[in-house]
Amino acid sequence: MPGPNFKKAALIAIILFACQFANAQAVSTPENTPSEWSAPYQPFRIAGNLYYVGTYDLACYLITTSEGNILINTGLAASADRINKNIETLGFKPTDTRILLTTQAHFDHMAGMAAIQRLTGAKMMVNRGDSSVVADGGKSDYALLSTFEPVKIDRVLNNRDTIKLGAARLVMLNHPGHTKGSCSFLFDVRDKQRSYRVLIANMPTIVTEKKFSEVPTYKQIASDYAYTLREMKKLSFDIWLASHASQFNLHKKHKPGDKYNPSVFIDKAGYDAALKDLQRQFSNKIKKN
Repeated sequence: MPGPNFKKAALIAIILFACQFANAQAVSTPENTPSEWSAPYQPFRIAGNLYYVGTYDLACYLITTSEGNILINTGLAASADRINKNIETLGFKPTDTRILLTTQAHFDHMAGMAAIQRLTGAKMMVNRGDSSVVADGGKSDYALLSTFEPVKIDRVLNNRDTIKLGAARLVMLNHPGHTKGSCSFLFDVRDKQRSYRVLIANMPTIVTEKKFSEVPTYKQIASDYAYTLREMKKLSFDIWLASHASQFNLHKKHKPGDKYNPSVFIDKAGYDAALKDLQRQFSNKIKKN
């Protein structure tokens, strides 16, 4: 006859399994997810110790250091293995990832994060505005119904906090609107020729079809978008990248197999044009409120 301790342990195991099953059942991905979000793309070196390891359109970035590596974004849940293979293709070990970051807490940039965190034991660092959404797997997002596996947060970041690993120093910039904690990263990389100031920008696209005044769970959404557009216009950098490859015209600037050429990503005119278009969309949205 099993003793009380055995029965208690068995009960705990059943409860844990039920919770895990419930969480798994809660995860949902839209059926109309664009095919380019999961399509493979050859990883490559962007500049210095910065690499592209994402899919055809969901941009994921690896920053390597002597003390381990930083991974920014992970794409869809099904893309976690592909990202790890991309890292290996470049000659690095996925298990050397020490820090995980995201530009926004939406499933298309977060859904592979929990699996990669389990594999690597890396610390997840998240902008304060997105911390609740990361922790609950997207359930509290103000606009999207899609969810992902919740991720354990090790550090909550505030505007202009610095993330340090080895010689890498990344400044997180709070750029809310798209999500409550959308953010960009500003940092330097260097190769044998020169150093580059890099901006990984979360472009403030409008995700809700509702009027801003009809979003009760995000009352400051309009002022957040206005703030982000204003602040992003002030930034200085050499190279700019974004959360989606299509946002910074990756496929016009780089083809698989191209030689190392950071200069193709020096495109302030493209950045300014993208922001101008987003400002126009925001202004039109405001007129409807």
